[in-house]
Amino acid sequence: MNKKGMIIFTVLFWMGMSGISSAIDLGMITGSKKGTYFQFGLNMMEMVKQYGFDLHVYNSRGSVENVYAVYKRPKTQMGIVQSDVLAFVLKVKTNKTLKHIARKTKMVFPLYNEEIHLLGKTGIHSFDDLEGKTIAIGKEGSGSYMTSRLLFEVSGITPKELVPLGTDQALSRLKNGSIDAMFYVAGFPVKLFSENVAGSDGLHLIPITNKSITEFYPMAQIPANTYVWQPELIHTVAVKAVLVAFDFRRNNCDYVGEFAGMVYNHLDWLKQNGHPKWKSVDLDYPLKGWDQYDCVKKYLHASPGETEEPMEKNPLLDAIKEIL
Repeated sequence: MNKKGMIIFTVLFWMGMSGISSAIDLGMITGSKKGTYFQFGLNMMEMVKQYGFDLHVYNSRGSVENVYAVYKRPKTQMGIVQSDVLAFVLKVKTNKTLKHIARKTKMVFPLYNEEIHLLGKTGIHSFDDLEGKTIAIGKEGSGSYMTSRLLFEVSGITPKELVPLGTDQALSRLKNGSIDAMFYVAGFPVKLFSENVAGSDGLHLIPITNKSITEFYPMAQIPANTYVWQPELIHTVAVKAVLVAFDFRRNNCDYVGEFAGMVYNHLDWLKQNGHPKWKSVDLDYPLKGWDQYDCVKKYLHASPGETEEPMEKNPLLDAIKEIL
């Protein structure tokens, strides 16, 4: 083997021994595979792969699980969570674990409003009609689970039973009549309701206009014909979906920052090619109580592959050209 071949072999050997990869791996925990979080994750995965990032998108039960996963789980640098779940973490001062999670959780971007979908039998006309009813509130660990419990706490409405069910199971039980209504907190259009609900099911979206709730949550609307079985505009309330990261101080700080810069600079691509909810995303929206991750700020206006100044003469570059 000649000298040039020996050098190349040695470099490749040590790359293999060091576990160096040509792509940067990042993990993002989202939500159910039919939910908007998961679709957003897939859209970002597709966009950044052309820039040498392998984004692994994990499905989950939802926001409550996601906050803890970003804090504790390996290879899960980022997650999408609801703003009311973040507010709960931030405001609870008596729990040491939650205080530590709050310190180590950083906002990457606010994303979009998640409308609170309340799907139920046609005889239920408003949120207040849930008094004495059996309601599916989402699987434990989901944002829907926490939000629905908060809604009942704030409103003073007392259902007969709150049933912790995942969305697929809840919809099945709603169709067979064993529950009266179900909550699903997600940005419209929700894939589950688009694909698995029909006019013949005898279900409809129930308005949420309770005064106590609208003082706590921002009002929102689900436009008419968002779903083929939904002819009228529905008044409801919303939470904000937020992309968060763990507070890294080494390599992952820069990786998350570079990733965020790509999302910021290619938002138009995501709006054109991703989930319809991307069209309402405002990455500069000021989220009350949360400052943007400092590792993100420094990358927001840098384009992928951007070089600010011409490279000065470098003997290392000359050696690379000579040998390779």
